[in-house]
Amino acid sequence: MDSILFPDNVVTLSIDVGGSGIKGALLDARGEMISERVRIDTPYPCPPSRLVETLVEFSKNFAGFDRMSVGFPGLVRDGRIYLIPSLSRIELEGEYSPELAQMWHGHDLESHLATAFPVPVCLANDADVQGCAVIQGSGLEFVVTLGTGVGTALFWDGTLLPHFELGHAPFRKGESFEQQLGNAARKDVGKERWAGRVRKAIDTYDSFLHADHIYIGGGNARLLDDIELPTKVTVVSNAAGILGGIKIWDR
Repeated sequence: MDSILFPDNVVTLSIDVGGSGIKGALLDARGEMISERVRIDTPYPCPPSRLVETLVEFSKNFAGFDRMSVGFPGLVRDGRIYLIPSLSRIELEGEYSPELAQMWHGHDLESHLATAFPVPVCLANDADVQGCAVIQGSGLEFVVTLGTGVGTALFWDGTLLPHFELGHAPFRKGESFEQQLGNAARKDVGKERWAGRVRKAIDTYDSFLHADHIYIGGGNARLLDDIELPTKVTVVSNAAGILGGIKIWDR
């Protein structure tokens, strides 16, 4: 994205697209929320055109913003979508649809949004956006988001590294981290067993990343209150998915 000069009092509409819900709020230049947080259900099925139409309608809840940031639940590179697990389903946590996946693969969503909105738009993976709001900017910092699926982000000395879908890496029993830790798995095995899996996942990730600090966010992070976590692990608020919408412009 080309460099754009914004006013000192720039207002950002930050939108967090999730598998189950779309959240948004206005942020001031310091990254503080200056509007109510609004949430709607993510529509299904949700091809690119329906998502953009939904976001246009959703944005009518807000006024007076100079730019937009959108956190998206999939692999985003140069504004294009290359992997979209949640929105490749006919219904929430439903069966995978090859037709929907093909519609999303390679789609230039950032340009699509830019034509639909009268303000500049920054699109990034939702875990990357959330990470921008919580990292300290020192050493290797790893962010994991637990929600419908599993998102990840990596930072080195505050710099956002290229996005890897580490939630889809092999984990245990022939399944990926997302298959073992996603919301469908949590409902299937119950909170206690699911939380134990999360604890094992943290150790597994750290065994090859050797992170200086790990942050756990997303809607299901709040369910980890009963397990003991390593001192280098911090559970963060799901609101970071919105608050990172200002930081992503700087990174």
